[in-house]
Amino acid sequence: MKSKERVIQALNHKIPDKIPVDFGGTGQTGIHISCVEALRDYYGLEKRPVRAIEPYQMLGLIEDDLKECIGIDTLATDIGYTMFGFRNENWKEWKAPWGQVVLVAGDFNTIIDENGDFLIFPQGDMTVPPSGKMPKSSYFFDAIIRQAEIIEEKLNPEYNTEEFGLISDNDISLWKKEIRKNSNSEKALVANTGGTALGDIALVPAVNLKHPRGIRSIEEWYMSTITRQEYVHRVFDIQSDIAVRNLEKLLPVIGNTIDVVFICGTDFGTQSSTFCSVETYRDLWMPYYKRINDWIHKNTSWKTFKHCCGSIKSFIPSFIDSGFDILNPVQISAANMDAKELKSEFGEKIVFWGGGADTQKTLPFGRPDDVRKEVLERCEIFSQHGGFVFSSIHNIQANTPVENIVAMFNAVKEFN
Repeated sequence: MKSKERVIQALNHKIPDKIPVDFGGTGQTGIHISCVEALRDYYGLEKRPVRAIEPYQMLGLIEDDLKECIGIDTLATDIGYTMFGFRNENWKEWKAPWGQVVLVAGDFNTIIDENGDFLIFPQGDMTVPPSGKMPKSSYFFDAIIRQAEIIEEKLNPEYNTEEFGLISDNDISLWKKEIRKNSNSEKALVANTGGTALGDIALVPAVNLKHPRGIRSIEEWYMSTITRQEYVHRVFDIQSDIAVRNLEKLLPVIGNTIDVVFICGTDFGTQSSTFCSVETYRDLWMPYYKRINDWIHKNTSWKTFKHCCGSIKSFIPSFIDSGFDILNPVQISAANMDAKELKSEFGEKIVFWGGGADTQKTLPFGRPDDVRKEVLERCEIFSQHGGFVFSSIHNIQANTPVENIVAMFNAVKEFN
């Protein structure tokens, strides 16, 4: 069974020949660039600088030779825009604070401040204030909050949607090239068309905009979901309308070539609880997610992908009602997220994409035997009756021992 068929079987809640595996298909199933280099060394692959395809989280490109070693069944499909608003092109070398020489996009422009921290600029424009900071002891960037003083009577919901414009003819052309390049791939294609994430806290600060307006503070946004609900409703209404219009323009280009479309990374859970009530979700978010998902299901064969960290078991029925087909990262380490209970209660209605290994504890701090045991247990639970794509719980972080990462891959192969 080829990779594409294997993933499709799992997405349709059928049992494939073996559990499909995704790493690198999305910005939430990636591997830190330092670990990608370590894996290449471990498997004896050609030595060359790794490309930082998502500089915000410093995720590395998993090339075909490494995919073969790991056994990956997916392929990321997008037109190469990073979180900072520039495209992955015109590669150049850059030495990271931890000493690794990597390849970054030509518009990846940084300076070092008086504290020794790296500052990066939106769209690569060094004439405007920086939008991200990588502390000298860190391994990824944090957003710099650039919110101006909020004057309530002048607050305009269009300010918070200026980054979600109608797709340009140039980007349509880029999508045509991307689809043409990947149309015959044996991998399952996972696309990110952009613009469909509602209130994703990673996007609220708009690190891709030179001069963001509106509510851009993380704290202010969370408070606004309670105190300015009418404003947030209007933001989501405008954004979801633009998203559907863009999908209408993209459909003739993409067709049913892709298999999965990433919708959002909006988190509703913490380690022990949730950010809001289920009732608030169903009132404030669900109508707009449903609008997007319903359009996709009416017009395409794509499966829709919802990323949501934390303790969100109580939200899963509402995610299903919103039309989501896939849930990621399945954070088993959070409260009330028992793997057996999740599979038993929701396994027939939603695909679990992730949950395979704990990136907070077991992978970074356990032993290879601990990793193997955890992976085999998760595979046994989630693979029953299909509906499971293996990945770790969110991205593999820097400094994760390469022996543990390999133990995870080997355990999946052992189970299969």
